[in-house]
Amino acid sequence: MRKIQDFFGEMVFNDDRMRERLPKETYTALQHTIREGRPLDISLANIVANAMKDWAIERGATHYTHWFQPMTGVTAEKHDSFLTPRRGGNIIMEFSGKELIKGESDASSFPSGGLRATFEARGYTAWDPTSYAFVKNDVLCIPTAFWSYSGESLDKKTPLLRSIEALNTQALRILHLFGGNESRVTPTVGPEQEYFLIDRSMFQKRKDLLFTGRTLFGAAPVKGQELDDHYYGAIKPRVSAFMKDLDEELWKLGISAKTRHNEVAPCQHELAIVFTDANKAADHNQLTMETMRKVAIRHGLTCLLHEKPFAYVNGSGKHNNWSLTTDTGVNLFDPGNSPSENVQFLLFLTAVMKAVDENQDLIRLSVASAGNDHRLGCNEAPPAVISIFLGDELTEILESIETDSTYDRRNKEEMEIGVGVLPHFPKDTTDRNRTSPFAFTGNKFEFRMLGSSLSISGPNVILNTILAEALRQIADELDSASDFRSALTEIIKRNIKEHKRIIFNGDSYSDEWKEIAAARGLLNLPSTPKALPYYIDPKNIEMFERHKVLNASEMHSRYEILLEGYNKKMRIEARTMAQMARREILPAVLAFSGSVAETALRKKQVLASLSTKTEEHLLNRLSVLCDQMSVEIDLLETAEEKCAAISNQEVQANEWDDVVRLHMEKLRRIADTLETLTDAKYWPFPTYSELFTSTRFELKYQQ
Repeated sequence: MRKIQDFFGEMVFNDDRMRERLPKETYTALQHTIREGRPLDISLANIVANAMKDWAIERGATHYTHWFQPMTGVTAEKHDSFLTPRRGGNIIMEFSGKELIKGESDASSFPSGGLRATFEARGYTAWDPTSYAFVKNDVLCIPTAFWSYSGESLDKKTPLLRSIEALNTQALRILHLFGGNESRVTPTVGPEQEYFLIDRSMFQKRKDLLFTGRTLFGAAPVKGQELDDHYYGAIKPRVSAFMKDLDEELWKLGISAKTRHNEVAPCQHELAIVFTDANKAADHNQLTMETMRKVAIRHGLTCLLHEKPFAYVNGSGKHNNWSLTTDTGVNLFDPGNSPSENVQFLLFLTAVMKAVDENQDLIRLSVASAGNDHRLGCNEAPPAVISIFLGDELTEILESIETDSTYDRRNKEEMEIGVGVLPHFPKDTTDRNRTSPFAFTGNKFEFRMLGSSLSISGPNVILNTILAEALRQIADELDSASDFRSALTEIIKRNIKEHKRIIFNGDSYSDEWKEIAAARGLLNLPSTPKALPYYIDPKNIEMFERHKVLNASEMHSRYEILLEGYNKKMRIEARTMAQMARREILPAVLAFSGSVAETALRKKQVLASLSTKTEEHLLNRLSVLCDQMSVEIDLLETAEEKCAAISNQEVQANEWDDVVRLHMEKLRRIADTLETLTDAKYWPFPTYSELFTSTRFELKYQQ
């Protein structure tokens, strides 16, 4: 059995590979180019490309691709072989620096939000040397940015890289004012990915799962998550085999898969990745989701990444653990042993408070999607109202600073467990709060609102940019201050006073918090159509342009793309629902009704005095519900057609949210009631109870 150390990163052209395969002067020059953000010299690129090609071929690669992340939310790739024909019918394997640095792709078929007309097809990809190339499925994958012929970003990587640079610039300004000698500040991210696994044969029998990723129908199972026995429970052998296979595939790609466990809902699980810089973390998370789906198929399973694939049980999120690290190894969100005396930490902490409070709209819309709307605020995910959890100690420190009172530092107390044989350890100064959207967890902020299918690029672009803006304002004020220390104290106190409303350490699921949040004037944007218009708020456009993260055209395009994506997903769901109800559920229930009627008739034929009350009662209920279902199908189809005909995307999105969704909910209630009345052998697709138990049984599969 191979040790992890022997194969970790074996499919990645990482720093060790570059150091090993590149001439020393080439390697050094490449590292300088990456650190300084300068264009790559073509002679240097040729040497790197040749070494990269030789290494990839040794690992079975026959093709290369510029691997990029368009606004679809998934990755894209176009494969070109290394093969170059020669005279005499021979070939050689070639890969040039020009092919490494830049590629050309058809941009017209990707979402552009009006940036590009259909006939304007040219798009470019450019190598991102800060994220390592890797081999996947016998293809050398080169992480790249993607932009249009006219220069606008058409992808998720480019704004992320820009936001990282913007945050670095402003954070360094602050650190240098403190007398530091840092040359780089990097946001780091460690995502926790939740997902569901179900048997693939059952998945393929449900059109709603096939077309939308979630169940549009399904009565509550006999047993869901009521007993809390799945969370952290023993992992079933079939799932364990999948997890082992998944870990190995990710480790080969240099992805530090760390923690795995059962989540709360049946068939739900989680994988946590060790933090790395935000750019690589985004690439790794996209690869992780792709690999999950691929490995699941190998095990006869389907991996569901939808935020709410099943009603009545928890949905899936993605926790974004975000912090700032300097090139000298300092975590700027680490309070140290004496946070009340760590002025630099307090400045960055209150800058985050300021950034989040002033940009609640952007924080909320960064996680907006049709799928996540089903999950937020449902006692399984944070609510749509933004708040920050700091815990008791930090909150008390901030209160003492605001009021100029003395902070009584807490002594670390020992945990009293009551069992002498167990080890003693210091008690943490605060508990964790899993209901908070944005929780400080010791040396990082855990942004808990992300949906499981979401690319982490968008939310981190927002986090990086809003903090860069807060730090810019602070640095401008400190730059012009006659007394640095006095100005510093005043800024920290002012940030606390003006933005303490964003702090909430209680239960964010409670009705009480809704009332408190409203009284504080915090935004409550319950659905995607209500949140997305803030994307093009003039103040937000001005901020993104100031930091050169997105220009006005790029922001308008993303707004249009997100709206259009929401509308398309809602239409697919409505049409799928109507078809399943009309062509599968109704015929099945009518067939069962015929069987019940025939049973009653036969009983009377055998003995006229026999009671048929049970059959008559059931038939009556089935008949009434079928009539109601038929009416609701017609109403849903009419509403769907009317909504789809609306030309204004924003108006259409609100129509899906306010009108069509209600018809869908009514139709589902009727269908789910019919499921509980219909003989199981007549029901046309697997039920929740069947889906939730589908991974318990072993299935032989081909490696």
